[in-house]
Amino acid sequence: MGRQRTEATESLLVRQGNDNLVYNEENGGVGDGGSVAVSDVTTILGLSTFVATCIAFGSGCAVGYSSPTESSIMEDLGLSVAEFSVFGSILSIGALLGSAISGKITDFLGRKLTMWILNLFYIGGWLAIAFAKTPWLLDLGRLSLGFTVGTFTYLMPVYISEITTKNVRGRFSVIPSLTVGWGISFMYIVGSFVSWRTLALIATIPGLLQLLPLFFIPESPRWLAKVGRDKELEDVLLCLRGNKADIFNEAAEIKDYVESLKSFSKEGILEIFQKKYFRPLLTLVGMIILMNLGGANAFSFYSGVIFVSAGLSSMVGLITLATTQTIVGVLGIILIDKLGRRPLQLVSTAGLCFSCFLTGLSFLLKESNWWDQGSPALAFIGLLVYTGSYIVGSGIPWLLLSELFPINVKGSAGSICNFMGSCSGWVVAYYFNFLTEWSSTGTFFIFSACSAANFILSATMVPETKGRTLEEIQASITQSLD
Repeated sequence: MGRQRTEATESLLVRQGNDNLVYNEENGGVGDGGSVAVSDVTTILGLSTFVATCIAFGSGCAVGYSSPTESSIMEDLGLSVAEFSVFGSILSIGALLGSAISGKITDFLGRKLTMWILNLFYIGGWLAIAFAKTPWLLDLGRLSLGFTVGTFTYLMPVYISEITTKNVRGRFSVIPSLTVGWGISFMYIVGSFVSWRTLALIATIPGLLQLLPLFFIPESPRWLAKVGRDKELEDVLLCLRGNKADIFNEAAEIKDYVESLKSFSKEGILEIFQKKYFRPLLTLVGMIILMNLGGANAFSFYSGVIFVSAGLSSMVGLITLATTQTIVGVLGIILIDKLGRRPLQLVSTAGLCFSCFLTGLSFLLKESNWWDQGSPALAFIGLLVYTGSYIVGSGIPWLLLSELFPINVKGSAGSICNFMGSCSGWVVAYYFNFLTEWSSTGTFFIFSACSAANFILSATMVPETKGRTLEEIQASITQSLD
């Protein structure tokens, strides 16, 4: 059994060095030089990414909705503070439910059908909120949105990584992370000018925009190989790479690797706890938890409050944050397939550490009355640096999740990482107000320490994956542990 696995792995690795066998994406075709060029970016790939970004933008809308609507919802429906707190926090409960089953549901139903289901939950959730007359319907809609957010967090990077070529996989996979930030900022800004019911109806637009494209986007070719639908796999690859492209070698590589996995490994939650998967799983869980303990949800949910506490205008601050997200996010998309995942992850965690320290220092100066005029400026700079650093690195752990684990255990790994991330994110969001009452300075210094730990973990444990197919990455990891 072990010999069969090693031979399959070595066969795949040999394929990398043989110009006559390897699908040569960097030169635009296959290695024999006589085939039609393969495009890294096609119309269908762009359409598939558009669907992913719509879901991501909608997730950002769900996260950012409660902040600008709190007072108006409480007044219109006569909610108590406790009842609105349930409404705000139930998004996290839905996300926990979605994250717990995200890997298994996408493996069982497929990536595309799961998107359809998520879209129905998304639109239905917002309609329930928009027409709610009672608190239970409001909460049910919010719970539905949370389920969408929790499942999407795993699904989108996996789907995009499985349909893209190695040359553009990184930049396409991190686009959804950028649009999540746009969705949050959109809710903050538009929510200042329209009613909460109108804002909920506006938030259905990302879901409605997906309805037509969902009929045309393809299923993941690697999922099709996993379930034995080989003919559809080849048709999908032709659709993604161009109708005249030679996809023979890419299709063969995917099918050969999936077959080799079936010959020596089974599916099931316990498979992920094998020795060969333990290190990447532990690394990714640590990265995701430390990113959340570094204050990600605190900054996302309460950035307006932080600005006001630091003596700055909330609206000006939020608009500036949205602009920073866009500029830095586009820069990250351009660089991730050129510099690689690991350098950007290190830059991101270093920036998070510095920005949290700077924000904590601003509150220390303000509380001590040492620099009343300069402390708001430090808080403003700290939040901008945090936003830029977070948008650069927030999608990298999920991209690595989609790259490091083979398809037979990817669902289990995704469910574990996603669930742990949702739990740690909820902890920070729930306890943030209590922590700031204890000490705003101490809170941000704790965030800084967690980001420093994330930097150390990333520097010592994170591998580089750029420029290689998923099968090459996974085969190299398996061989290194044999």
